[in-house]
Amino acid sequence: MKTTTKITNEEQLDLAFEIRKEVFVKEQGVPLADEFDEFDRLDGRCGHILVYYHEQAVGTGRLRIVDEYGKLERICLLEKYRNLGLGKVIVKALEEIAKEKGVLKVKLHGQTHAEGFYHRLGYQTASDIFMEDGIPHVLMTKQLS
Repeated sequence: MKTTTKITNEEQLDLAFEIRKEVFVKEQGVPLADEFDEFDRLDGRCGHILVYYHEQAVGTGRLRIVDEYGKLERICLLEKYRNLGLGKVIVKALEEIAKEKGVLKVKLHGQTHAEGFYHRLGYQTASDIFMEDGIPHVLMTKQLS
């Protein structure tokens, strides 16, 4: 059973932070100081979500509006829950938040190893490879309908 929920309280936000620490900091080596920023709050500047698998929070992502785009950020899944279709669930939920905010263009900085995944969801590569936190990324964009 796969479900998503918009994060509305600090307890849910803490669950998202734990998932991000596990994936980005422990697994990928992103410095803790670089992983969290001023948008990691429940002040309305971002929409944060959790994805659940059999009632356990296993993934997260956030969306913020940047230059008339919905920018999908901090998308991650705990390792043992990958390849279950949950990444697509996260992306679609974030795209729905963008639509709710009246935004029909979205973008993200995708890690190059995930570029094919985003292509399958309708994203187009829009940049050369660049480095973020020592990890190769590309800018990807999509027009929502």
